[in-house]
Amino acid sequence: MIRPRRVVLDANILLRAVFGVRTRALIERYVETIELYTPDNCLSEASRHILRIATTKGLDSTVLELKLEQLVEANLLPVEASFYGHYEQDALARIGRRDPADWPVVATALLLHAPIWTEDRDFFGIGIPTWSTDNIEIFLRS
Repeated sequence: MIRPRRVVLDANILLRAVFGVRTRALIERYVETIELYTPDNCLSEASRHILRIATTKGLDSTVLELKLEQLVEANLLPVEASFYGHYEQDALARIGRRDPADWPVVATALLLHAPIWTEDRDFFGIGIPTWSTDNIEIFLRS
């Protein structure tokens, strides 16, 4: 049995999937052949940003939260801190100087031996494959 490809999503990718078209389309196109993971704190972070952005732009946050829920139901697997927490020190050693708040994403990638899909340049050069939306399809279709 061939294991599906895995990728860890940063909160900014979740937001792009909620507010944008391209990221959501990529996820929908490859949903059957990939496994998408995100640490639980990224879902919380995305929800906070959805409310803030919706308020600022006069959008219905309920509709946007529903889009996030649909993404989770489709194929996004939240990872609880009890699983990735064992990797906290290694994750902080890799990203701590740049943005220590992002350690759960790094820890989840270490746990799953998976690349990170992000637009945050702080992840680049930490010893884990990192993909941006511009080139993630290379990974998704390979």
